[in-house]
Amino acid sequence: MPTYTTEDLLLYLYNDMNELQKAAIENELQNDWALHEKFQVIKEAKNRLEKLKMHAPRRQTIEAIMQYAGRRISEIHS
Repeated sequence: MPTYTTEDLLLYLYNDMNELQKAAIENELQNDWALHEKFQVIKEAKNRLEKLKMHAPRRQTIEAIMQYAGRRISEIHS
């Protein structure tokens, strides 16, 4: 019985695996209650995130991040 990680479940959820991997994980989801429950939690989290209304960050915030990143790059190359 293979051990599936959260990353494996995310790949499955987003349909980002080949057919052989997909079939194997589907079989395991049907037979492993704990894995099935973990997948349901991840699936519910995805659904909730999709319903959130997202806002773009303020321009000032982006500029502050870019300035900080520029300073860090300068420090590394000094």
